[in-house]
Amino acid sequence: MLRRTAGPPEPGPLVRGRITVDPARRTVCVDGAPAELTTTEFNLLYHLARSPGQVFSRAQLMATVWGHADYGDGRVVDVYVSQLRAKLGDPTPIRTVRGVGYSYRIPQ
Repeated sequence: MLRRTAGPPEPGPLVRGRITVDPARRTVCVDGAPAELTTTEFNLLYHLARSPGQVFSRAQLMATVWGHADYGDGRVVDVYVSQLRAKLGDPTPIRTVRGVGYSYRIPQ
């Protein structure tokens, strides 16, 4: 009975190459050093990192990360991806798929 009321277990940290995303603590580490991300940047990175290799359109990211699909022309996603890339450093784990959207690069 206690297991049913406790809810689902909290997800563990995602380790994707040199980046670790901990959804329970809402922290990100790059090469072991903490990275300061805004709430939206964290949500975007976490969404991409949960499904490495899957390509998400701007509309899909808007609906999932921002909570609605119609938020201007979608360029706000481009701005946040640019900010994330700057904070995560090179090589960037976020891959642009021209004409489609973005995906999290599968670590080699």
